[in-house]
Amino acid sequence: MFKTRQLLSALFNHRLTLERNGGLCKLFCMMSEATIDEQQTAKQLKRANEENEDSAEKLQATKKLKAEDEKKYPKKKVVLLLAYSGKGYYGMQRNPTATQFRTIEDELVTSLVKSGCIPENHGDDMKKMSFQRCARTDKGVSAAGQAVSLKVRLMEDIIEKINEHLPPQIRVLGLKRVTQGFNSKNNCDARTYCYMLPTLAFSPKDNDIGSIAVFRLEPETLERVNRLFASYKGTHNFHNFTSQKAASDPSARRYIIEMSCGEPFINNNTQFAVITVKGQSFMLHQIRKMIGLVIAVIKGYAKEDVIERSWGQDKVDVPKAPGLGLVLEKVHFDRYNKRFGEDGLHERLEWDQEEEAVKAFKEAHIYPSIVETERDEGSMVSWMSTLHIHDFEASAKATDTKNKDQKQDNAEEGNASD
Repeated sequence: MFKTRQLLSALFNHRLTLERNGGLCKLFCMMSEATIDEQQTAKQLKRANEENEDSAEKLQATKKLKAEDEKKYPKKKVVLLLAYSGKGYYGMQRNPTATQFRTIEDELVTSLVKSGCIPENHGDDMKKMSFQRCARTDKGVSAAGQAVSLKVRLMEDIIEKINEHLPPQIRVLGLKRVTQGFNSKNNCDARTYCYMLPTLAFSPKDNDIGSIAVFRLEPETLERVNRLFASYKGTHNFHNFTSQKAASDPSARRYIIEMSCGEPFINNNTQFAVITVKGQSFMLHQIRKMIGLVIAVIKGYAKEDVIERSWGQDKVDVPKAPGLGLVLEKVHFDRYNKRFGEDGLHERLEWDQEEEAVKAFKEAHIYPSIVETERDEGSMVSWMSTLHIHDFEASAKATDTKNKDQKQDNAEEGNASD
């Protein structure tokens, strides 16, 4: 009996020892885990502090670099000579409320920011860099001689740095310093546009429109075309050649300096011709409607007197030619050149040295785009098939086509040509 009690007592004491040691182990483990957590927390705090210090240093360095850049490259007023193929873009002018519609200015401003030519916050508010374009080209319209004025940091190799961040179909081809008060739109005296089209547009209405590749324009027809275009010269009331303009609106009166069609040429087995029009300024779709009305007369859908009637008080149904072939060729600053270009301090806003680059860009990007798109999509042929819908005799008659054009005009109002 005594031995049994001793054995039970020994077992009980051993159990207490194990439990005591186990508790110590647990306590030790808990203390160890707490120590590890404290160490990890300390490391994280240290790392966070180091990162904050790095961020602060980087921010300070960035501010210092910007300050040095602004001191080294002070902002100056310049004019950029811009060329672009408008295919795939919703016109020239930026539209902050419709960012899903990419424009030429969207690409340009992004490039100016990335190249460091303007501060980043200027990209959100273009007024901060005194930005102004010479002409607002419509959706799909190209330019070989667009001009924009703005304040930039005059860095070394600035043109190359801007172009580095632009797509190939948009290029800055020249840069000139101008007076601080210069505004490319207000200082522009005139604008020259070109319109490239297949000569099939001047074929009779009963001509087989499927034979675009074999059609050739007769010299007599070209002579008549140019006689009709010449009738536009001078000042007329073009309220019928745009949208939402009353005949009594003074802004509908526009001065056309010259307008003519050049000799036809062959491109990709198709005969094309280029129409050139120079005027002080143009309204939304004005040029395309001027060309569309002459095409309607030449093809036999309308009589020649419709052009003179269109300048009167009554509404006339004027068709609008496709936008594909329209190109802003050149902008003119004659008054500015006369006043400042000969004072020995400022450059004349002429781009003779850039002519070869402009020509090369047109041949590489603009003309091929027009020819290929016309071949693949047939925009001119498709448009000609709608001419019979227009009523050229009845004034103020609302046809389905005209209503459709009106809606499209309203939608594109923000990207009007100047």
